[in-house]
Amino acid sequence: MELTHAAVDDLLARLGRGGGHLYLPAGLDPQALTELLAGRFGVPRTLVLDGFTDPTVGECAGAAVLDPFAGRVVRMRVWACGDRWVATGTAHDAAGVLRPVLVAAHRQVPHMPAPAPNENEDEEGAGVDWVRRLREITGWSRPARRPEVDWARVQARLGTRLPGDYRRMVATFGAGAFDGHLDLNQEPWTDLREDGLLIWAVTEHKDRYCWRMQGEDPDGWPVVVRSSADKDTVFACPAAQFVCRILLDAHHPYTLAGYFDTHWFMTYDDGP
Repeated sequence: MELTHAAVDDLLARLGRGGGHLYLPAGLDPQALTELLAGRFGVPRTLVLDGFTDPTVGECAGAAVLDPFAGRVVRMRVWACGDRWVATGTAHDAAGVLRPVLVAAHRQVPHMPAPAPNENEDEEGAGVDWVRRLREITGWSRPARRPEVDWARVQARLGTRLPGDYRRMVATFGAGAFDGHLDLNQEPWTDLREDGLLIWAVTEHKDRYCWRMQGEDPDGWPVVVRSSADKDTVFACPAAQFVCRILLDAHHPYTLAGYFDTHWFMTYDDGP
């Protein structure tokens, strides 16, 4: 079979929303299939490598894709794609032949109650751990990344401290995009510094999510969305709370809730 995006679409349609698995022709290049899926869904998580299963794999990390194979998997990589897991790799079939496989399984993502309209106000938002809520909303189960960002150096270069929730988001999620749409910058961009703005995220629609650097406490900086049409909209809430709101609040002007019933973080990083 010829590996194309249309061919993969057909195979995934055969698996259906409920999930399933397909043994593919032995002559098909499994690495080519992995690369094709990675081009669509981002960097996968490796569940099984050379027959050894990652010991940290659990229900929240896509373990369901391994269930049909009863220990016969040699290699398996998985992507979180909305309300299902998609995985590919190699496994021995019932006759003992090593073949490429394509797998889909239902992904259970915790549904969080939509925030109240005034949840971006201090009284309603006080005491909420917004980064933790983001982990719950997206089903993110990976351990925190190693502290690769030298925040002391970054803050010295910028001449300012940065909000703590943003630094935690970077440490927790790393490089990637919420719902494959909102790219989280690993360091703030200074393109709009002359306007008093630092950019902490961008979208595929070229909107820039920024802070207005006002006041001495960066944790009190409001979020400003500079649209692709260079129009600014101000939100009186920190960055992590803003992301939670656009994921859950269908009435938010920048909502993603209208496009996706479940939410995920598409990582660009290799690793378990």
